[in-house]
Amino acid sequence: MPSSIEILDKLIAFDTVSRTPNRALIDYIRGLLDEAGIESTLVEDPAGHCANLYATVGPDDKGGVMLSGHTDVVPVTGQAWTVDPFAMTERDSRLYGRGTTDMKGFVACAIHAAIAASKRPLSKPLHLAFSYDEEIGCVGVRRLLDMLEAAPIKPAMCIVGEPTELVVANGHKGKTAARAICTGKSVHSALAPTGVNAIQVAAAFIGMLQEMQAEIATSATRDDAYDIPYTTIHPGIIAGGTALNIVPNECTVDFEVRNIQSDDPNAIFERIEATAVEIARPFGEDAGIGIDIVNSYPGLDTPLEAEVVRFVQSLTGANSTTKLAFGTEGGLFSTQVGIPTVVCGPGSMAQGHKPDEFITIEQMMKCDTMLGALVDRLSA
Repeated sequence: MPSSIEILDKLIAFDTVSRTPNRALIDYIRGLLDEAGIESTLVEDPAGHCANLYATVGPDDKGGVMLSGHTDVVPVTGQAWTVDPFAMTERDSRLYGRGTTDMKGFVACAIHAAIAASKRPLSKPLHLAFSYDEEIGCVGVRRLLDMLEAAPIKPAMCIVGEPTELVVANGHKGKTAARAICTGKSVHSALAPTGVNAIQVAAAFIGMLQEMQAEIATSATRDDAYDIPYTTIHPGIIAGGTALNIVPNECTVDFEVRNIQSDDPNAIFERIEATAVEIARPFGEDAGIGIDIVNSYPGLDTPLEAEVVRFVQSLTGANSTTKLAFGTEGGLFSTQVGIPTVVCGPGSMAQGHKPDEFITIEQMMKCDTMLGALVDRLSA
């Protein structure tokens, strides 16, 4: 049986940047499972270029535990890597490569645990759920959710293996991504005052977002379990104008809201839309700001007293918990399918999405130990 590190070495070699096919990687995983006698199901995208994989080890008439991970990674373009990002490099007890931490390290450990479980007489099942295109808004997993919703027996609990340094996370913020389309009126730049500059409209809109963020940051609505204990509003991309001598008639602003559980993102966007109308009015009748929702996923807020929290803590041997600023598929498993979920995986997100991403060998070994304890519990 290949070790988790040997499996990780193979996984890193597949360039599975979001929006690119992941079928070669999925076929590799499926081959490993087939060799162990583990049947798997693929839930494909319409074109068949990408697929989720779902597999069960053990009895199929009980809930059991689901291990969830995504197979896509963020791009490496423009980053100053000192090693090949798609060839795992071991150095100073660290394993370098794109996705080592986020989150092929956990996927490798989960595969290793499933193969080990296949050799045991399980009393409760172990499930694997591997998805695609998570990094662009939990896109691929939604097809898998439809399958799980229709299943007569669902997993009793889920562990999403995003990097938490194996601390149990019982919550994360929700996210809504949106685009503001700011419009104006084009004229020659020599006659700029007679037109409406859409970039200036966009600048006013961004200023409004900043003011709203400052208000939220000082409000009484907080969750101190987060490093940043309040809802955040972040403009990330702005695009407008075609030539310096043309007053632009359109400018787009891509922005996001990451909300704590006590804040309703729909209410926040209703306020943004209403305020945008007021922002545009002083620019004249040719100005406007329209808001389109691009993508959203819910937050996760599993009660500390939930069985899944206590169960995973017993596997790690630690009593601490945390909440995550970044999102995961856990909120979807919890709210859409009703599967109690926590996030717990090897590595630190401080290493994710950056050049020379790495995971330590120690974290991989600790994850193997945790999942080994899980297999023992499922065998009892």
